Amino acid sequence: MDEGKRPRHIKDRTFDFAVAIIGFCQSLDLKGGVSRTLGRQLLGCGTSIGANIEEAQGGQSSADFVSKCSIALKEARETIYWLRLVQASDESSENVNELLREADEISRIIGSIIVHAKNGKKK
Repeated sequence: MDEGKRPRHIKDRTFDFAVAIIGFCQSLDLKGGVSRTLGRQLLGCGTSIGANIEEAQGGQSSADFVSKCSIALKEARETIYWLRLVQASDESSENVNELLREADEISRIIGSIIVHAKNGKKK
């Protein structure tokens, strides 16, 4: 990240990640076979991270916010699993390392958001 530049909001980051996942899954779909099946699994969880973050923003309570963020975190972890599986089974898949890195960073950010939301509630 450039110095002096504000970090992107998690909503924007998860949206951009979902767009990247869609493109990646389209390339897996073209390969057919197991790649297509893995891509469909990845598409569901990889795009739902941002959807759950978006829902969390409209949470009716702090508990609702934490709940939606927790679902987003679970989806991020599942995304990491499917990306690792694609990586292990199809070495020719481009962008897997970059997507894995971004999914890991997103999961860490969401985890931090959850911890801060829970700690804020206790004050």
